Amino acid sequence: MQNKPAISSTPIHDILLNRWSPRSFAADKSIDSQTLTALLEAARWAPSCFNDQPWRFLVCDRTTHLSAWEKLFSALGEKNQIWAKNAPVLILSLSMHDFGHNGKPNRWSGYDTGAASISLCLQATAMGLATHQMGGFDADQCKQLFDLPDTCSPMSVIAVGYQAAADQLPADLKETELKARARKPLSECFYLGSWEA
Repeated sequence: MQNKPAISSTPIHDILLNRWSPRSFAADKSIDSQTLTALLEAARWAPSCFNDQPWRFLVCDRTTHLSAWEKLFSALGEKNQIWAKNAPVLILSLSMHDFGHNGKPNRWSGYDTGAASISLCLQATAMGLATHQMGGFDADQCKQLFDLPDTCSPMSVIAVGYQAAADQLPADLKETELKARARKPLSECFYLGSWEA
């Protein structure tokens, strides 16, 4: 597995340093049910407004639910299909529009679903797995393929698996895979006490 730890401006936890989004997955390695359950359990314990837990995860494991995996794969953007074809698990994350306790609109549901998704990804990193969250997919197609209710919104597709060598990727994706990780400096996104544009 290629290690690409973040170069942080101050020490942070190793799980955060080592979580990144590779595209090269080992096609010959499946994920056992106990490991997959641990990822979902990590997502389950994410924080949410009113503890409403507005996230839903549709898990498509190529080993146990091939037709579901193929359906979700078909909804991915063409560029994502190039590399995601090797991921043994694809997970569709969804957020419910309304609060469960009063039926009113929950404007925090997408935020909370993101928190659950990163919890899943961090657990995967801790267990030696790789994840890659994708926005490049057809949400309407997912709704039709899986007969999803109108009360939810597809948020992302998460590829999960074991990392493989970057050599198996096409040249342009291999270059991205090997490139050093970078983030904007703290001063561009974080403000202390007042907004400074």
